[in-house]
Amino acid sequence: MTTTTRGVQPRDGQNLVVLVWNALTERADAIRRALPPRPADARGRWRWLRSLDEDQARRAALLDRLDALCAHVAGRPALGYDPGDLLPAAALEEADGFTSETIALLIAQYRAQQARR
Repeated sequence: MTTTTRGVQPRDGQNLVVLVWNALTERADAIRRALPPRPADARGRWRWLRSLDEDQARRAALLDRLDALCAHVAGRPALGYDPGDLLPAAALEEADGFTSETIALLIAQYRAQQARR
């Protein structure tokens, strides 16, 4: 069962959705900077993907996943995720290890809260 997370408020008053979005965005931006520029058109994108080595291709796939999760957390539902769940487990997993200890604690508290439901 998926629960809706709109308006989740951690104890410090900041919006957990924004904190997770920030972590995902920072990861995506770091990967984007490490890869060769990605063309916008389909044909150029196909050539770009074929030109990547194995490690770059893996990071490009992760970038696509992070971009989809960023959009979903921002309120633009991504395929494969419940539109009503702004903090799917995949977003929390991708944010793990890329936040401060305080935010990691808030995420853990949120997960515990969700597990009780």
